[in-house]
Amino acid sequence: MIAPPDLPGAARGAVPAGEDVARARGALARERARRTAGAFGRVRWLWLLAGPGILVFLGENDAPSMLSYAATGARYGVGFFLPFVAATFVVGFVVQEMAARVGAAAGQGHAALIYARFGRFWGNFAMADLLIGNLLTLVTEFIGIRAGLGYFGIPPMLAVGGGAAVVLLVASTARYSLWERITLGLALANAVFVPVALLARPHWGAVAHAFVVWGPLPGGLRPDSILLMVADVGATVTPWMLFFQQGAVVDKGLGPRDIGGARLDTALGAALAGLFGIAGVLATTPLFHAGISAANFQAAQFAEALAPAIGPVGAALFAFGIFAAGLVAAITIATSSAYAYGEVARRPHSLNTSVREAVPFYAVLLGSTLLAGAVVLIPGAPLETIVLIVNVIATLAMPPALLFLLLLANDAEVMGPWRNSPAWNLAGITITVALMLCGLAYGVSVVAPGLFG
Repeated sequence: MIAPPDLPGAARGAVPAGEDVARARGALARERARRTAGAFGRVRWLWLLAGPGILVFLGENDAPSMLSYAATGARYGVGFFLPFVAATFVVGFVVQEMAARVGAAAGQGHAALIYARFGRFWGNFAMADLLIGNLLTLVTEFIGIRAGLGYFGIPPMLAVGGGAAVVLLVASTARYSLWERITLGLALANAVFVPVALLARPHWGAVAHAFVVWGPLPGGLRPDSILLMVADVGATVTPWMLFFQQGAVVDKGLGPRDIGGARLDTALGAALAGLFGIAGVLATTPLFHAGISAANFQAAQFAEALAPAIGPVGAALFAFGIFAAGLVAAITIATSSAYAYGEVARRPHSLNTSVREAVPFYAVLLGSTLLAGAVVLIPGAPLETIVLIVNVIATLAMPPALLFLLLLANDAEVMGPWRNSPAWNLAGITITVALMLCGLAYGVSVVAPGLFG
């Protein structure tokens, strides 16, 4: 492989010694597991390699995403949208596989490569796109934390402050591997939507029929259905995911030999998140069958409305799931901002470094977390409006981010033999065009709603 160029003036070796030592130890452990014969060796190798792909997808199953799935189930049931949601995770896998492969092949984060290969103007454009989107999304995560814990009677100040404290506490470990395992443990709380879905007692015949015969969109294309479609797409593919997974792959020390494992990690993350996302749709189908309007529900309102149908335990699990989804996403999104800033500022940007060694990295992580939490506590802040638009913004911001990713994945100097195949390029281009059409349809539905249904 031809090594990618550095950022102008950057010194590739100018990183704290502990950062390289931690990555070397991880690489050695993975290599030993790879050479261990039998099932135990394969399981240990996957355990040591897994992380970035699972985290990026479970992190994207965040509070606004799960609320988007809940709104989908409450308004439309299982018909058209259940396979539609499943399809978005296939799209997400295609996109994130490229991000992981670029990170492992190039050994640099997404922001650093954009600046190096496309120049400062486009680098600044990508960074502005990321940081604005990340801040808005972080606000919605704290809305989810506040609303989820609010169901249990926890005051907003305590809920938001406690959530921010957990984000910062997890980041202070100064060991990527420990941070990753703690965050993975928290992320698996997303699985609580599965028992909630079972308590909702969906009609499994209708579920199977929805996947076998992908039915038409109920009522045809209307502004509200287009909004939900765009929001569900934005619940699965967003710009921060590219920056986070590529940065995490580099921070973990994955290289070209680990590309196959990184692809498996990404597929596992997409499968788990897809299962939990579908469970989020199924969980609220009792509201659809009861004819209850859930147009402006937040976490607490969904839980309260579901309680008569699924019981107090199911309602409590739903509220807890929204809280946990917001917490994990806050951890991963704040980290993606810190990774990107550290890369372009050419300063240490690793969770293997201490606060003293990487002050700017941790300052961005701390500052974005506290700012987002503070916005949620502003009296009269339009929290419902922010939740509604954040996934839409993510969908509209994704096409330019995908174009950068496709160009990097095809860059022979950066990728060498691991660049995109023609089939992967076709998939990537198709996804980019489809996202652009989603954005166009949403724009037309806003400007001229009379053209739809």
